[in-house]
Amino acid sequence: MKVIQLHQNEKQLIKRAGENSREAQRLIYERFSPKMLSVCRYYINDIQEAEEVMLNGFFKVFTNIKSFRHKGSFEGWIRRIMIRESISFLRGKKQVYFNSEITEQIPDQTTDDVEIDLEAIQELIDELPEGYRMVFLLYAIEGYKHREIAEMLSISENTSKSQLFKARKILQKNFKNLNKKRHGTP
Repeated sequence: MKVIQLHQNEKQLIKRAGENSREAQRLIYERFSPKMLSVCRYYINDIQEAEEVMLNGFFKVFTNIKSFRHKGSFEGWIRRIMIRESISFLRGKKQVYFNSEITEQIPDQTTDDVEIDLEAIQELIDELPEGYRMVFLLYAIEGYKHREIAEMLSISENTSKSQLFKARKILQKNFKNLNKKRHGTP
């Protein structure tokens, strides 16, 4: 992976990108696209769809770059755009299912001595029902509050809390099962 040498400071680069400098836009894209593809992949399992969403997100970044006020990090601003773009994409495909009335009963299990790698964790997160996964990622990975998640996903705060609780229970159960499989215990 090549290291991108930026000759201007970030503010100058952002300003030039806002003036439609293709070179500045290219530098921003090259600098942030690997991380932003990862952000999109958290929400969208299909790599080609995630790439498409990321490209649409960068189009919005460059279209709205003049609205960036340099309060907070530029990367964080781009990240929020990618998250919103991913959510919009999933809504458009009608893949997101939120139901606060689901009464799944999962026994309370602890995750004693769970030894698991990051790839396995990502796979277990990917297996969560779409609504649970979205709330879990926004809360646990992205650090949003339930109020913000509720607003982004057009659900109630209680639904957000319920979805997170259920996602954690499913993950606990699946972590324990995976650990048992790895150690050959029934």
